[in-house]
Amino acid sequence: MVYPRFTVRMALFILRKRYRVPSSFLEIIELDNGEVVLRRPDDDGEPLISIHFSDESCQYMMGNSLEVAKVMIQAGIQAAAEIAEQVDVEFAKDGTAHVVH
Repeated sequence: MVYPRFTVRMALFILRKRYRVPSSFLEIIELDNGEVVLRRPDDDGEPLISIHFSDESCQYMMGNSLEVAKVMIQAGIQAAAEIAEQVDVEFAKDGTAHVVH
């Protein structure tokens, strides 16, 4: 299934609904060390998603690493939602769970 104009807002909505992440807000931020993370604003623990770009990659992206990371997170959540939907369909067909790799 292809989602039209998949946005960060839609990706975060799917993440909260599909994976039962509490409805508190999630944020995508760039840390001081250049790492981009998806986390709950009130949680100092491990982020849900972490992306680190090499110095060479950052130079290639000309300061747009945060925007690139947002697109990567969108794509990952979209793919996870599509896989989960596929598993749901397979489970509904024969009543057994299937592992998708």
